[in-house]
Amino acid sequence: MAGEESVKQCTDEVSTPSSDDIDDIREHEHFLRVIEAFKGYRSHCLRRIQSAEDDFLELPEHHQQYLPNFRDNLDVMRTCVAHNHEVIKIMIQDAETMFENRNHALVNGDDDPHIKPTAFDMDKVKTTLKQFVRDWSQAGRAERAACYDPVVTAVEKRFPSETHDRRSVSVLVPGAGLGRLAHEFARRGYNCQGNEWSLFMLIASNFVLNRCKEVEDFRLYPWVHQWSNNMRSSDQTMHVTFPDINPSDLAEDVSFSMAAGDFLEVYRTSGVWDCVATVFFLDTAHNIVAYVETIWKILKPGGYWVNLGPLLYHYSEVPGESSIELSYEDLRNVIGKVGFDIEEEKENVKATYTQNPLSMLQYEYRCVFFVVRKPLEASLS
Repeated sequence: MAGEESVKQCTDEVSTPSSDDIDDIREHEHFLRVIEAFKGYRSHCLRRIQSAEDDFLELPEHHQQYLPNFRDNLDVMRTCVAHNHEVIKIMIQDAETMFENRNHALVNGDDDPHIKPTAFDMDKVKTTLKQFVRDWSQAGRAERAACYDPVVTAVEKRFPSETHDRRSVSVLVPGAGLGRLAHEFARRGYNCQGNEWSLFMLIASNFVLNRCKEVEDFRLYPWVHQWSNNMRSSDQTMHVTFPDINPSDLAEDVSFSMAAGDFLEVYRTSGVWDCVATVFFLDTAHNIVAYVETIWKILKPGGYWVNLGPLLYHYSEVPGESSIELSYEDLRNVIGKVGFDIEEEKENVKATYTQNPLSMLQYEYRCVFFVVRKPLEASLS
């Protein structure tokens, strides 16, 4: 029949999406979900503030009278959240062209479960705001001194300006976050590239590296989401300014870039980097041995790997995610068996990560710092 033939013809035109098509769809959905998370920051935070006010109003009246400034402080917090939201709006303006996506502004995350932000996504937004403190504010100077300075010093020791044209020394910084460590190498004249997988971090790093042209041009309230361990109410609404330096203030002949993508997928070419600098990065691996092998592969013979960080293992205990958790003793053995020579090593290097200095609770990592070298006689493979 004509009707049946019509149905058959339509069915014949349907094709099964390829794996590449599916990957593209999922990548686009992830991008949209990240954008929706940034857009939903204000409403997410205001719901939490309103919940605090509702709980307060359920207290007996004489208990409320003991706390005459409680609701006033919530109003200040609402103002802080609104200000953070204005910064976020500027931050995501370039995201569409940056990642060559289209029409994300027309999508409502509440209507599509594939792009509706999760609680984890909202935590990532708040973590990203705290990353500005660590990487680009005066308030983060102590953290940077503990985490970045030993690594920069080790690289400068191996590639001093007296004997090396730093423009010809290539330094890779995987897990670059908002790009400050990579920028520090570029400031010193090295040919540096940062690599980052997280879209949250990539969007924020693009903003600070390409849109921030004046020192302390922006203000954030990074601790407004911290509801416990506050010594004073005002600590929760303390602000920081950023950037502490002009990110665009680099020599014209310096090569500096940020590359998006999974470290293991982006870097596959043998023998192209003089140095790989990893800070709080190794434990982001599903398989840390693959990280070690990749670093070995991409380094030139005679190249250096400088590392500082803990072994938190981000995917440990995450349902559905594989994770190999090695002790440092085992990791050290792997590094040696892959072929590296250990030149320098320190344990119990104290460091923090996006720590609120005024919090009553302080976390401190006892990190491992090492410098290892790929022998000159090593093959390029």
